[in-house]
Amino acid sequence: MKKILLVGGGGYAGSVLAQELVERGYAVRILDRFYFGEQGLDGIRDRVEMIRGDMRQVAPATLADVDTVVNIGGLSNDPTAEYNPKANQEMNTNASVQLARMCLEQSVPRYLFASSCSIYDRGVSDEERDVLLDETAEVDPRAAYSSSKFAAERELLKMASSTFTVVIMRKATLFGFSPRMRYDLVVNTFVKDALSKGYLTLHYGGEMWRPLADVRDAARAYSLLIQADPKIVNGQILNLVYRNFRISEVALRVREALREMGINADIRTDYSYKGVRNYRVSGRKMEVMLNFHPAVSVEESVHTMVQEIRRYHYDDFDSPRYYNIRWMKVLEEAQQVIATTGSVF
Repeated sequence: MKKILLVGGGGYAGSVLAQELVERGYAVRILDRFYFGEQGLDGIRDRVEMIRGDMRQVAPATLADVDTVVNIGGLSNDPTAEYNPKANQEMNTNASVQLARMCLEQSVPRYLFASSCSIYDRGVSDEERDVLLDETAEVDPRAAYSSSKFAAERELLKMASSTFTVVIMRKATLFGFSPRMRYDLVVNTFVKDALSKGYLTLHYGGEMWRPLADVRDAARAYSLLIQADPKIVNGQILNLVYRNFRISEVALRVREALREMGINADIRTDYSYKGVRNYRVSGRKMEVMLNFHPAVSVEESVHTMVQEIRRYHYDDFDSPRYYNIRWMKVLEEAQQVIATTGSVF
């Protein structure tokens, strides 16, 4: 039985991927600080090995008997990266590269790195360069998050060899239900706003493009890369994209899916500039190379999301636990209090 070390396995994408890997018969070891708690793994807790730890301080024993490392850890969006650029650099770049070096030392044969299609972002004002981009496109990311991912990519690809398989997957913006739910992703935010406020807000009028993919398709893609022939995937960068949408179209699709469930919501526009991102990305390479086709539509995902939100009672929409940056600020404030008082009580 292959053993997988899943770094960040307690998070939004990680908890879905952990479930996917367990169902496919892998032995799964999870390394996570569990910032957001362990509830994302409740359904498989007795079938995975859980290590509470920091990816910046991985003990060599963590890699014992591991066949593949899947690294989806670190800070996972622009607000958290910009809130603490130092931690962002330490985790998304330095620790990711150091972990790969440890894999080499421990003879772990395969390393999969979670990168981001935000590397392709060219901004809403650059219409002349608004084209469909693939893995060969020249990129020059400036934001803290995308820059840290790109820096890690460049170092990791240097390590690929006949005995060490390195694969980079640049994921589109994810959506869909996860046991460790997030409401700070565009489709999920639309659903949350519709359920809690009765309307969806289109920032910048929803004119910007964004590549999207359901979190379950992301899990299927990682599972495929674990099995893929090293001769095919080694040293490759692969984009995971279901489709590219203008955000305005996403809002319309979400509203229609909700109406099919008897939930009515308005769409409101806000044309004030909020530093929105704009880019279109091709997922053709992964489709051709691995015969992988993301299958979960926005509409299907919305239906599932609403059903699971109701099932798990994840409707306390104001809880900071569902928003990465808000929850980290809460934890930081709590840490400061405890540092002063020495105890909660």
